[in-house]
Amino acid sequence: MTTLSGKYHERALRLYLLLGGLFIAALVTCNLIANKFITVDLGFYTFVISAGVLPYPLTFLITDLLSELYGRKRTNLIVATGFFASMLVLVILFLGDQFNAIPTSPVSDDQYATMFANSWRVISASMIAYLAAQFLDIRLYHFWKAFTKGKHLWLRNNASTITSQLLDTTLVVLVLFVGVLPFNKLLEFILHGWFFKLICALFDTPLLYAAVYSARKYFGHSANEELEL
Repeated sequence: MTTLSGKYHERALRLYLLLGGLFIAALVTCNLIANKFITVDLGFYTFVISAGVLPYPLTFLITDLLSELYGRKRTNLIVATGFFASMLVLVILFLGDQFNAIPTSPVSDDQYATMFANSWRVISASMIAYLAAQFLDIRLYHFWKAFTKGKHLWLRNNASTITSQLLDTTLVVLVLFVGVLPFNKLLEFILHGWFFKLICALFDTPLLYAAVYSARKYFGHSANEELEL
């Protein structure tokens, strides 16, 4: 544990809060846009995914960065905060549906219902998967970090994310669509979502390396040390 003082402690705290804020923003956005399904053509393959998948890999990049810099306890705190923030959003969306729109409202009651009527199911599915996958990701990340004695950042980044993303995608699709869609469609959504997240995980590895390198150089801590807030 690297003990910081003065401006370095304050800046480490600011970075922690910034990463936490970005994490929660990405998580809430995932839930709000999850009802829309889209195709993403990467040239070599066209994925059919929920729009909510687009910002979701960012949450795993941030938790890996938090785990690397601040440790498991501080990262779990952000994950728990994200859960309660999502529950608050769900309550607010419910309240918004309890009042009738005025005649001149840009959004009618029907439009609001179309967008958010099943938000409880989307967010519930997302939260079940979210808690299971994020805590698994953090646990696996620190397992691989201890196993490799702080070496091979790429291994713990990808091994933890790839496994937890499979769990996340499977749980979301099953909770949302089991009994609604046939098995082949469920499998298609799971594989498309997981492979898309897998590609994102591979591409975010250089970003993680750059961020970790910059933080270590600035705060002066080694690969096996964490920043104390």
